[in-house]
Amino acid sequence: MKLIERKQYLDFLRNHRYTDAIIVVSGIRRCGKSTLFQLYKEELLAQDVQPERIISINFEDLEYEHLQEYRTLYEYILERLIPNQEMYIFLDEIQHVPNFEKVVDSLYIKDKVKVYITGSNAYFMSSEMATLLSGRYVQLDMLPLSFKEFCEAHGNDEHQLLEELYQKYIQYSSFPGTLTLGDNLPMILDYLQGIFNTIVLKDIITRSKIGDPQLLESVARYLFANIGSLINPTKIKNSLISAGRKVDGRTIERYLSGLKDALLMYQVNRYDVRGKEVLQLNAKYYVADVALKQFLLPNRGEDTGHILENIVFLELIRRGYKVYVGHLQKGEIDFIAQKHGIIEYYQVSQSVLDPHTLERELKPLEQIQDHYPKFLLTFDVINKNASYNGIQQRNVLEWLLDHSIVR
Repeated sequence: MKLIERKQYLDFLRNHRYTDAIIVVSGIRRCGKSTLFQLYKEELLAQDVQPERIISINFEDLEYEHLQEYRTLYEYILERLIPNQEMYIFLDEIQHVPNFEKVVDSLYIKDKVKVYITGSNAYFMSSEMATLLSGRYVQLDMLPLSFKEFCEAHGNDEHQLLEELYQKYIQYSSFPGTLTLGDNLPMILDYLQGIFNTIVLKDIITRSKIGDPQLLESVARYLFANIGSLINPTKIKNSLISAGRKVDGRTIERYLSGLKDALLMYQVNRYDVRGKEVLQLNAKYYVADVALKQFLLPNRGEDTGHILENIVFLELIRRGYKVYVGHLQKGEIDFIAQKHGIIEYYQVSQSVLDPHTLERELKPLEQIQDHYPKFLLTFDVINKNASYNGIQQRNVLEWLLDHSIVR
């Protein structure tokens, strides 16, 4: 199958080709980081970059296991550098190399050496490493396929098929690797199980030294079952205790951190619209791929409203926004999205054709007194100019097909 061109991510690499910054690409396993590098290397070769000027190492390949000692890795690369030539160094899944930042830093200070690294967890860019490389790198946060990319991969973007494609998107997964499996749901679920098991075993249990895998999975199941609901560690602890598990709050917090660091779950804090401050108590959680919920909770009915929220949240961060849940004295705004000093407000609902539902969804947005854009996203087929006192209603599938923007 032809590789999917992740244009927004490729553009990021293209735009930084001639800067002196280290390129850091982070993202959940199997979201397409290695494929992105492959596409970019093919592009470099097509632009007359000789193969010997590209050094590429994937640390999940046993062929390179001996290079997981940082001094050995550095010597290996050093021997292959060509004097007075632009060199491109690609280090995939670099978190397997302890002290890799020493290698990256040493390569950075060499003339005409461009370094690209990827990692599948947030802690590979630890505060210590970020301090060492401060001002020397730019980071690209990568996600699985957007709905727009998913539609393009299926070769059809026509309006009458959008809802059908959306159902496939949430059921068959946004991980690029599932596209080769067609509509074979059992194989897709096996694929998702492989991803989940790898994340749990390699990225959380082993690296975070978590001693109770079953408890970790219970925490993950709780989060998946409560996507888009306000949660705190105490609430999770009490739920697990009531189910017969003995657990303390600190353990729950550590396991939550593991799930977030593996980029499996995203925590969205509340923002007090009136007080202009981030609230620490209670947060919402969203998953990197909603089909994983079906894998972990196969016999649960789909919570279609919160799944739609999850999709919108992922698209907002894909477009480079910092996202919060809006807290009001009376009510809640699904998402407050901030970027470059601009704020946008979003309410997400399956349908507002019922007048009472429309009133309920508009009410929180109407309480906001500033003049930043306010949006109501629904599945309803509407007039493109639909607006309620400045609140713009958009068809959510058409909104998802808008061109994504990467920071």
